[in-house]
Amino acid sequence: MPQTSPAPSRRSDLPTPDARAVRKAWLSNLGLFLIHGLVVSTWVSRIPAVQSKLHLANGILGVALLGAAIGALMAIPVTGTLVAKHGSRKVSIVATILFCVSLVFPALAFNFITLMAGLVAYGMAAGMMDVAMNAQGVMVEHHLGAPTMSRFHAMFSIGGMAGAALGGVVADRGIAVATHLCAATVVLTLLSLPTFSGLMQADETQSDLPHRLPLNRIPRILLLLSAIGFCMLLSEGAIADWTAVYLRNVLRADPGTAAYGYAIFSAAMAVFRLLGDAITARLGRAATVRAGALTGALGLVVVIAAQQPAWSFPGFALTGAGFSVIVPLVFGSGGRVPGIHPGAGIATVTGLGYLGFLAGPPAIGFLAQAVGLRFALILVVAMCIVAAALAGAVAKTDEANRIQTA
Repeated sequence: MPQTSPAPSRRSDLPTPDARAVRKAWLSNLGLFLIHGLVVSTWVSRIPAVQSKLHLANGILGVALLGAAIGALMAIPVTGTLVAKHGSRKVSIVATILFCVSLVFPALAFNFITLMAGLVAYGMAAGMMDVAMNAQGVMVEHHLGAPTMSRFHAMFSIGGMAGAALGGVVADRGIAVATHLCAATVVLTLLSLPTFSGLMQADETQSDLPHRLPLNRIPRILLLLSAIGFCMLLSEGAIADWTAVYLRNVLRADPGTAAYGYAIFSAAMAVFRLLGDAITARLGRAATVRAGALTGALGLVVVIAAQQPAWSFPGFALTGAGFSVIVPLVFGSGGRVPGIHPGAGIATVTGLGYLGFLAGPPAIGFLAQAVGLRFALILVVAMCIVAAALAGAVAKTDEANRIQTA
């Protein structure tokens, strides 16, 4: 693919934002990622209550939950086009409000059909916001001149922990699901409003670059980035869904201890996302992705080799630390592919990556049925090694755009 100038080709109709505007946009984008994490974790914290309220068997609930992933996959390609036409600022504002409001849909569900339909709408809003805020983040990072995507994603993790903790308190007090989620809709919508004014009115809509990517015209470098995203989101999905089961059924942990594995993984991920930009500035994006993937693989080897629950916990911490920076860096690189509009690039990497998030949990399940869960997790190790091998794709986007990481 031909090399191009440092930044994507745009007409210069809009002035370059000053340092104060960039700083304000950076803070606003932190707010968007925080809100996204709060919305997701608020819903996740009440899934058991919704299941109980609707009397859904585990299998039926699993099918309903697929609605969110289906909705996200439907919205992501369209959002890339919307960002190109209207700019990530406008799309981020609309998507954030829609995502907050979407909490009402599962709250008001009265059977399996209405729950799944509500979760499709929830997933569409989630996917729309995901692409738009990452596109805004790439633009802010470009004008900031330093890595920052990892800290944006750290705010998502922090929001996730805060929302889950608050949701647990609300659930313990016996507050009805509908009351909780409807109140959360109002509160989170109001909390999101101050973030909108600072979002950057960048020159995305002035771009002459293509914003639609037919499958047969996706550049090789974008396919490689998407492959890394697929591997890592498959791995994250597998860890999220199977950690507690592994600890409970394979390592014979009690139910309380079984919950610690994913908590340790998530905490390590949040901490290292806060540190990730400094690490990236020192090592470079490609080296950081490669080191993170190999660290995650090492952590999983520790988990697989463990014979006692406590022995697995350092492995889960290593895995969370390794995984923490990869997806933010890969999404950011998708927005810097030469000759491709940032919104289209991010939408492609996000959409293909989400396929991995969908495929991971059932793939582990099928393998576990055949060879046992301990050996099934070797698939995740293999995905980490593949991601490490493909990390050079991140360096190619940096070289093509000459982005300074220090």
